Amino acid sequence: MLKLYAMFLTLIFLVELVAAIVGFVFRHEIKNSFKNNYENALKEYNSTKDYRSEAVDKIQSTLHCCGVTDYTDWKGTNYYSETGFPKSCCKLEGCSPQRDTAKVNEEGCFIKVMAIIESEMGVVAGISFGVACFQLIGIFLAYCLSRAITNNQYEIV
Repeated sequence: MLKLYAMFLTLIFLVELVAAIVGFVFRHEIKNSFKNNYENALKEYNSTKDYRSEAVDKIQSTLHCCGVTDYTDWKGTNYYSETGFPKSCCKLEGCSPQRDTAKVNEEGCFIKVMAIIESEMGVVAGISFGVACFQLIGIFLAYCLSRAITNNQYEIV
């Protein structure tokens, strides 16, 4: 059972290692995918509050930004042609900007989201490294205990 445990722990460690390598190699594709999905969410934004619209509102209100690259991204959407900018683009709480560009945040959200992700990568890498170390220690100790048991070096109580 200890060998089986060590094998499963090794398998999990290898999956985590592969995921980390793939994430590092394809980090630019992940950025492009996020940008494309965010642009699509803006185009399909509506007032019925589906999960994509709520995500756009949450990002814009939390990070005080508007649009993907800047606030002009909204001008090509159906929502803007009907009602103007969403309330989540407002610089101040409780305003309704409609088409008044003076009341909306001018900076785009993509740059802000990427800056936050890149700044937190050190923390994620550190935690991942710590978990990997504990897994390697667990694999080593399970292997040593299994070997001691098979060699009858472990005293049975």
